[in-house]
Amino acid sequence: MTATPQYIHVSVAWPYANGDLHVGHLAGAYLPADIFARYHRLKGNHVLMVSGSDSHGTPISVEADKRGIPARDLFEHYHQRFLLTQQKLGISYDLFTHTDTENHHKIAQDFFTRLLQGGALYTETQDLMYSELEKRFLPDRYVEGKCYICGYDKARGDQCDNCGNLLEATLLIEPRSRNNPADKLVIRTAEHYFLDLGKFTNELLAYVESKKDVWRANVTAFTRNFIADGLRGRPITRNIDWGIAVPLAGWDDKKLYVWFEAVMGYFTASVEWAHNIVDYHAWKKWWYNPEAKIYNFLGKDNIPFHTIIWQAELLGVDGIYNDGDSARINLPYDVPANEFMNIEGQKFSKSRNWAIWLPDIAERYQPDAIRYYVAATMPESKDSDFSWEGFYSRVNNELVAAWGNLANRMLTFAYKRFDGKVPAYDQLTPQDEAIIRQSEAAFDKVGTLLGEVRLLAGLQAAMDVVRDANAYLNEREPWKRIKDDPADAARSVYTILRVIDNLKILLAPWLPFSAQKLHEYLGYAGQIFGTLKIETFHEHTRSHNGLTYDGSKAVGRWQVSALAQGQALREPAPLFVKLDPEIIEKERAFLGAPRDEHEIVVG
Repeated sequence: MTATPQYIHVSVAWPYANGDLHVGHLAGAYLPADIFARYHRLKGNHVLMVSGSDSHGTPISVEADKRGIPARDLFEHYHQRFLLTQQKLGISYDLFTHTDTENHHKIAQDFFTRLLQGGALYTETQDLMYSELEKRFLPDRYVEGKCYICGYDKARGDQCDNCGNLLEATLLIEPRSRNNPADKLVIRTAEHYFLDLGKFTNELLAYVESKKDVWRANVTAFTRNFIADGLRGRPITRNIDWGIAVPLAGWDDKKLYVWFEAVMGYFTASVEWAHNIVDYHAWKKWWYNPEAKIYNFLGKDNIPFHTIIWQAELLGVDGIYNDGDSARINLPYDVPANEFMNIEGQKFSKSRNWAIWLPDIAERYQPDAIRYYVAATMPESKDSDFSWEGFYSRVNNELVAAWGNLANRMLTFAYKRFDGKVPAYDQLTPQDEAIIRQSEAAFDKVGTLLGEVRLLAGLQAAMDVVRDANAYLNEREPWKRIKDDPADAARSVYTILRVIDNLKILLAPWLPFSAQKLHEYLGYAGQIFGTLKIETFHEHTRSHNGLTYDGSKAVGRWQVSALAQGQALREPAPLFVKLDPEIIEKERAFLGAPRDEHEIVVG
């Protein structure tokens, strides 16, 4: 019996549009989300994968000030680069938008109004850091100092990158301005709106308890500790110029705080997607369907925003867009937060250019090579390390030598020795049947691991089949047997092509580009997945570019091979490029070296 398709929502953390994407972004959220979404599309489930550029964060204002350009020009520049980079790497969003659309502004303001009406917001006079030099209140990201929890000397005013705790800028030790460290900062008061997190304590505790067997241990522990410390109100407005207006008279000098409105993007992008396909209520199939599951993919520094704050906002606006229906809005089912990926044993540092920038490596290496290595070293349960020696070794020894060579040499052999067709056979041997059964059984094993968001283990399980297929081939040696027993060679070649066909699908979530090539070499028509492209939408009154994906072609392909005897093959070519050892030192030389700033056209 065919299982009823599920509704799977894949919500991916929104990057600040203040600089290029780096390998930490890919490992932390984008690649895991894409692998997961592609698997569910292959299963025939209804997937909606959304994200976008965070347009309003103070990191954007900081960078824009540094360059002396308007914040809008900065974010639009990097938003476009995000689109191109992720398209090259095959990150298959149904919509990648941004937070400066009219749709996002409207819904964020609706959330604010509903929370206010429901008693979840309150005003309070707040102590803030004020620059006497600039004559203005400084957003928290403009303030640096020593963390009052762990002592880290370069903590930001909103969060410490060392210990991960959310901070109050006024409590930093020896606070200073990022723009001018000599600037004398003083504390002044201003009235702001706060989200009353304490109001939702009991509901959040029950929610976290319900996830004890679903969430990863680090996510559960962090969230429980956060709640145990006592949930206090957090400000949701700020004295800033760039952002979404507070929808109240007399608040013209303030905007909605970015952390408050950016997480709403998962919801607002879903609504925007439905409008773009002209099926205006389609998004409700994920947000108000009790059988649907929402997954939030992010790095560990964003855990509290996605396990507490976002949930409180959703609880506070429940029903606002459901037209009076009784169903409650869905809270995230799982929050598979990854740890950090370091680089050559050191933490990422933009200021030192200790980074591997995705636009750069996407120009130099095959996308599946990048995807494979990052997936094979994914920081699911602990911090991992990207090393260029590791990249060179694993791409050559595993991707090229084990998988690529298996597929290419047997397709080439079949194409040349069996008239460009899948060979016919009389009867398979027990050894043949065993390796086919193993590759077929892997669909359940790998699928279970992917469904549990154990992507690293899933890749390892698929590669185990690759290794066993190579071992089988080395025993059967069809290139030798074809001389004295052509029928036996045909059996083993047919068998290995069946296994390769299965592996093509098993590995497709990780390696979509080479899987498509292999699909064609095996003689199939069409695509395994749909098409990924950049489109311009005229959403309400504001035009913007978005990354969209037609995943309909992937539905139902997570199944065992139906490769037919006599099926015509296409002439194959190697799937992967073998790397030269010189790339190790060449790439290491880029780390810490000056990187040219991209010229941004203003206006």
